[in-house]
Amino acid sequence: MRFKTDENLHPEVAAYLLKHRHDAVTVWDEGLRGKPDAQIIETCRRERRALLTLDVGFGNIRTYPPEGNHGIIVLRLDDQSREHVMAVLPKLLDLMQTELVEKRLWVVDERGVRIRGSESELEEL
Repeated sequence: MRFKTDENLHPEVAAYLLKHRHDAVTVWDEGLRGKPDAQIIETCRRERRALLTLDVGFGNIRTYPPEGNHGIIVLRLDDQSREHVMAVLPKLLDLMQTELVEKRLWVVDERGVRIRGSESELEEL
């Protein structure tokens, strides 16, 4: 799977994804730090990458409809420390074995994952 990690995530997240055979780049690597969200998501579309972020704004399906993207994963964690985010990643990778990311919005919190494909489609895991 192809990912872009947002500027609010430690570069270790992308390194972890690479280690687990995913293609991952960071917003920092591509000189997109501080750019508007619309530019970030457009770059993800163009590069056919799913976005992994802590920015809950990307969870707005009216602004960023899931069917128009290659996947958005919003980590809506109470504890956003590097250590806690890294502890969540193995669970996400396991879930990706059975659930699609492309054209979906995943909202991840400590209680589970909500996956939305369109306004009418919601799955809670």
